[in-house]
Amino acid sequence: MIELAAETAKDGFEPAKWWSGGILYHVYVRSFMDSGGDGVGDLRGAIDRLGYLSDLGVDGVWLSPIMPSPNCDWGYDVSEYLGVDPDLGTLDDLDEFIATANQLGIEVMLDLVPNHTSSEHPWFVSATSGIDSPHREYYVFADPRDDGSPPNNWLDATGEPAWTLDEASGQYYLHNYLPSQPDLNWWNEDVHAEFLRILRFWFDRGVAGFRIDVAHGIYKDRELRDDPPAIEADPHWARFGLRPVYSMNRGEVHSLFRTWRSLAEEYAKPRVLLGETWVPDVERMASFYGDGDELNLAFNFPFLFSEFEPLGLAKVVRETLSALPRGAVPVWTGSNHDVSRFPTRWARGSIKMTRMALLLLLTLPGTAVLYYGDELGAADVEVSPADQRDLMSAGRKGFQRDRARTPMLWNQKPGRGFTVPGVTPWLPFGSGKEVDVASQLGVDSSNLELARSLIRARKQFPEEALSYQELSVSAQGWRYQARGLSVFLNFSGEVQTISLPGTGDYISTGKLRLGEGTVSVGPLEAVVREKR
Repeated sequence: MIELAAETAKDGFEPAKWWSGGILYHVYVRSFMDSGGDGVGDLRGAIDRLGYLSDLGVDGVWLSPIMPSPNCDWGYDVSEYLGVDPDLGTLDDLDEFIATANQLGIEVMLDLVPNHTSSEHPWFVSATSGIDSPHREYYVFADPRDDGSPPNNWLDATGEPAWTLDEASGQYYLHNYLPSQPDLNWWNEDVHAEFLRILRFWFDRGVAGFRIDVAHGIYKDRELRDDPPAIEADPHWARFGLRPVYSMNRGEVHSLFRTWRSLAEEYAKPRVLLGETWVPDVERMASFYGDGDELNLAFNFPFLFSEFEPLGLAKVVRETLSALPRGAVPVWTGSNHDVSRFPTRWARGSIKMTRMALLLLLTLPGTAVLYYGDELGAADVEVSPADQRDLMSAGRKGFQRDRARTPMLWNQKPGRGFTVPGVTPWLPFGSGKEVDVASQLGVDSSNLELARSLIRARKQFPEEALSYQELSVSAQGWRYQARGLSVFLNFSGEVQTISLPGTGDYISTGKLRLGEGTVSVGPLEAVVREKR
């Protein structure tokens, strides 16, 4: 038996922070609810749907980027850090969203993009006005090699050279993503000061925290050394045949996060920092928690990219809880705006496996992050080349991010409850049969009602929000206790009869068959029982 438990108080325990065992719901604003009838979701539409999120039981909402942007990368190319994109609303709309959410007991987090700006940001416009510009050192400029080629071999997220020539000066500037997303130079103290001002601005408006984009990549090698070639069994995730050990993944970022954590904890109600720590191994992910003085939460990509089978998943959970500092909060998610949704990637379209995956995500210890529509079992939507909006993945086989960003389906009526009838949404709806809210709400056998039941159950034992005990795991099934719940997932093609500790109610993804002290669980089904 393996037992791993985070440190908790013995008496009168209450999670010190709302995120310790909470549900964080990722609202991709453009695709959540359109109040203006232009086919684009917005903040006022999101305000109208806060009641739905409250009824679902979420503790926090993470909004995809809402800052002004030319939208070459849909908000991840920021042109102004202290405002709201007019397509999505106004600062007053955001203030109302936060106030309404808080009244419902929901905290609000924003997406912060510190790795790069838009090329239309005033800093970069100034930086390219001349080499003597006061903002020149805000970005990474470098001289070409002797033959005029880029300064080193770094590649951007599309596989092209990560350098673009600034013809006026003859120097190249760095961009780990699109050329319209120049990377900031975090060796410059003025950049640090700018972002402390940005964080304070939003914290003072009541923002509960930030999801930090490209948290692992903010610093680059000061000497701009070439990335080495990838090797077989490389511990790093290869990036187009290179190991990104100089272009990102630099240790200097930990000092930055300690500074931001100190700022976040100045507030009477501490703010939360959640990192997009896109790293290949659990130990490296855990390092972003520091000694409890860096990020509060870090995304677990080794878990997200595991195959949906018990031995591998249980191993990642076990290693994660062993690697984290004592009392640290793990994060579990199956979908996001950059990858295929879990009903497609993990479950391969299987309704039974989708329900198993949903149950797994909502019963593991720590924080669960639901991407909008996860609670419905929403799968990827095929988006034709003519309808694609994502420049990063346009024309790239196997890397099409639009399919996981299509509008939320609220009902089966024209406009699907997302926009007014007759309006073409910014991305296509897809068929969406029975993956809309209206078709599932109140239907006991639906994914939505399963999610609601599991969220209620996980909140029954707040003192055990970080507890986990692995009872058994094999290729056929996985049995564990967590959060005051006993859980069994049957990955086999046969009915399995087990005893499940506890005296409370059962929640199942299928039909239960109760025996004398046992329960029979059907193939590719899962069951939860309250321990008391």
